[in-house]
Amino acid sequence: MVKKKKDAQKVSAVTELIAMENAGCESDLLTLLAEVKKCEGVVGYILRNQTSALIDLEDPAKITDYALLSSLTFDASRNFSDVFDLGDIRNILFEGKNIKILSVTTDENKVSVFMEKTADVEKVLEKLQTS
Repeated sequence: MVKKKKDAQKVSAVTELIAMENAGCESDLLTLLAEVKKCEGVVGYILRNQTSALIDLEDPAKITDYALLSSLTFDASRNFSDVFDLGDIRNILFEGKNIKILSVTTDENKVSVFMEKTADVEKVLEKLQTS
């Protein structure tokens, strides 16, 4: 039963990857995110564009929570930008008690990377900005 569930998750991940590529998400960005996921302390990411989303998290039970956090992060930054006349906000970092989130806008894509508190944000940001 566990093997079937893992196989289904792999098929789902491949299907989402194909959907992202077909939706115009550059394969370079997908390759880059695979490298980011290997960074020490990174627990996952969410990549969204106008037509689809790709989620890769170590703990699938947190998908809904992290998707909501990612969305609210971008919404809050847009609101702060409007209220304080900050202009375009490209990178956002929120640090919580146990985890931090780095949200980055690249072209039409929005990426949120979830990390342990001790992860090297600068290293992750540097990788993301090479896209």
